[in-house]
Amino acid sequence: MLPSSSPPPVPAASIDLVLPCYNPPTGWVRTIADSTARLRARLPHITWRVIVVNDGARSGVSPADVAVLTEQVPRLTYLAYEQNRGKGHALRHGIRAATAPITIFTDIDFPYTEDSLVGVATTLLGGGADVVTGARDESYYSAAPPSRQLISKLLRHATRSLLGLAVSDTQAGLKGFNAAGRAVFLRTTTDRYLFDLEFIFLASHKSGGAAALRVLPLPVRLRPGIVFSKMNWKILLSESRSFARILRQRWM
Repeated sequence: MLPSSSPPPVPAASIDLVLPCYNPPTGWVRTIADSTARLRARLPHITWRVIVVNDGARSGVSPADVAVLTEQVPRLTYLAYEQNRGKGHALRHGIRAATAPITIFTDIDFPYTEDSLVGVATTLLGGGADVVTGARDESYYSAAPPSRQLISKLLRHATRSLLGLAVSDTQAGLKGFNAAGRAVFLRTTTDRYLFDLEFIFLASHKSGGAAALRVLPLPVRLRPGIVFSKMNWKILLSESRSFARILRQRWM
């Protein structure tokens, strides 16, 4: 593992992009390097810092990969720990290291189009919301395997009917927020699948006298050729406890 140097002072127009990493696909280093280079070209007035969090990957990440990543991606911070803890934990770990006024996170394969990511960034930079969450359209469901379609649609129904959230699609893997949203995200405790739901729930409700945040769903689209991993039913069963815990918070 290569040590991470301290980031330079953060300018006003800057974004930290957090990417959780667990057993990544072949070519992940090139995907990050190319995708972030295109982002810098699309938004040249923004200074981007990339924070990669290795969530205890058992395969796909070598010291050579990290060396190439460090060489090819400007303003990179690479964080790692040994035991896999889940995407929610990995994101909190990376977001604690974020210092820019705006933080965005997505998956390491950059599953959403550059237009989608640029839309999240420009909305936040313009002050249009505290939290911007991707809202997936029917093209997502047509590309997803049947098990993912079923789980996503059942969760959206439960989100509306049981939690009363105005934002029904909480699970898109592209979200961003300002400092207020960052503070709320760091209050989450869910480590795996439902960390997004907990975050949107907390952001959408008053807490300790503080007003709810402005949460804006923004339409996003998948990149062509994205391949979905299979859902782990054991994790989903264990996440039913996380959903019950979030549901209890509604009535507290």
